[in-house]
Amino acid sequence: MINISQKADCCGCTACKEYCPKQCISLQPDNEGYLYPIVDTTTCIDCGLCEKVCPVLNKNSATEAIAVYAAKNNNEEVREQSSSGGIFSLLALQTLAEGGVVFGVRFDEEWKVVTHYCETPEELKVFRGSKYVQSNTNGMFTQAQTFLKAGRKVLFSGTPCQIKGLKLFLRKEYENLLTVEVICHGAPSPKVWEKHLQAIAEKSGIGGEPMSKTFSDIRFRDKRKGWKAFSCVYTPCQEGKKTQASTFLEDPFMRIFLADINLRPSCYSCAAKSGRSGCDIALADFWAIGMVAPELDDDRGMSLALIYTEKGMKAYPHTKTITQEVPYEKATQWNGGFKEVLTVPQERAKFFEGIDSCTDIHEHILNSLPRPKVQKKESKWKQWLRKWHLKK
Repeated sequence: MINISQKADCCGCTACKEYCPKQCISLQPDNEGYLYPIVDTTTCIDCGLCEKVCPVLNKNSATEAIAVYAAKNNNEEVREQSSSGGIFSLLALQTLAEGGVVFGVRFDEEWKVVTHYCETPEELKVFRGSKYVQSNTNGMFTQAQTFLKAGRKVLFSGTPCQIKGLKLFLRKEYENLLTVEVICHGAPSPKVWEKHLQAIAEKSGIGGEPMSKTFSDIRFRDKRKGWKAFSCVYTPCQEGKKTQASTFLEDPFMRIFLADINLRPSCYSCAAKSGRSGCDIALADFWAIGMVAPELDDDRGMSLALIYTEKGMKAYPHTKTITQEVPYEKATQWNGGFKEVLTVPQERAKFFEGIDSCTDIHEHILNSLPRPKVQKKESKWKQWLRKWHLKK
């Protein structure tokens, strides 16, 4: 049976819970806000099936992409609404046009981040844009399997560990399934996200109401100040209240995230990156586009698309994009999301120890950030992002 003795041994994909034949596994949040499986040993038959669908216990070897593209959607309106180049929307619309179903990540009514599905282009809109919080996939692997067995085409998008969890849960390949991995920097805590929103509401004079009545829109990757110096935007429901917008270097939640402090323990040694998830297509921001292909860079968003399978190559929307093939090394060297192993910051433990006792989560975040050290060199991609931000 699943027994999590080390927090780093669980990525929170929920595959074990959904696959359990006795339904004796529940998911419970720990003090950091991450979900972990708890087994009811009184009903468990110790069949071992939960272990067979665990992405951490069943690691694949790294695989190379068969093609790597710099790409952007020809539809400028869709690209503006997207975090990078709008390629996911094209793949999703193609699936929907064929009567299929698209699984993606959205905010629920309380601005919690969940994995869900849509069946119409109108519903697809809520899946656009990054959500830098670990999504709850509970029940969605089973739902995807139901659609697949009914013969419907399914596009399932998620982080590498979620895609790997789905593939293990299904236990077989489906020709009508297209998996799209969103290359991630790591999974931030839902608990810290909730506290962050509450702090914004209180400081903006809109607190005291349920989150569903507090914000009308939230965007992690608003492009009003450009794609590279993207803004985090929080729009209040109340009329007359000011929309809060700050760059990623100013937003407290983004700062603790990019400092690698607010990540799930399993993220520091990811078991599913570098093609290990078994995905058909992987999508990321092409942060170095200004150096690799400056003629394509308009600071409005560019995607990096890695094609891993022939199915992915067939599904890729060549005719509706501006696409240029690029070398893998040049495409990934400035993107921190491609790192399989991250150093656990020494500030991490103290940060999570204080999130329940602190009176101001934003002040706690700022006090938890590492102090600048002259001898400590920033990673290349952070240097590059900072340089672009200062140009604004």
